[in-house]
Amino acid sequence: MIKVAMTGVYVDDVARAHTFYTQVLGFETRLHMDLGGGTLFVTVGAPEGAQPDLQLLLEPGEGPVAEPYRRALHEMGLPCIVFSVDDIRAEYERLRGLGVRFTHPPRDQGPVLAAVFDDTVGNLVQLVQPKE
Repeated sequence: MIKVAMTGVYVDDVARAHTFYTQVLGFETRLHMDLGGGTLFVTVGAPEGAQPDLQLLLEPGEGPVAEPYRRALHEMGLPCIVFSVDDIRAEYERLRGLGVRFTHPPRDQGPVLAAVFDDTVGNLVQLVQPKE
């Protein structure tokens, strides 16, 4: 069986992204290595043992591939990644209380309720909750 072990998100600033993804979104640090020359290798993951084998790599977003890709996604209003939550309305209120800027509140999107926010490091991120 093949499973996803790691996926990446290009970010403007790895250190700032690490702070946002851990202190605001609530992920835990999995790896935090200084590779020298100001380059960090940082991964985060779901807390409390949820999805222990899945990591999100916070990748430097500069360069000929990353910059146009991120800019195009953002301009089109498309999220770079989707996270699931158990209670989207509660998470929406919690994150708004922490100053997170949403492009739209939770709303019906086919089989899910969905909301999109700005991760402060160049990306839009979608939260979804399956409808029951």
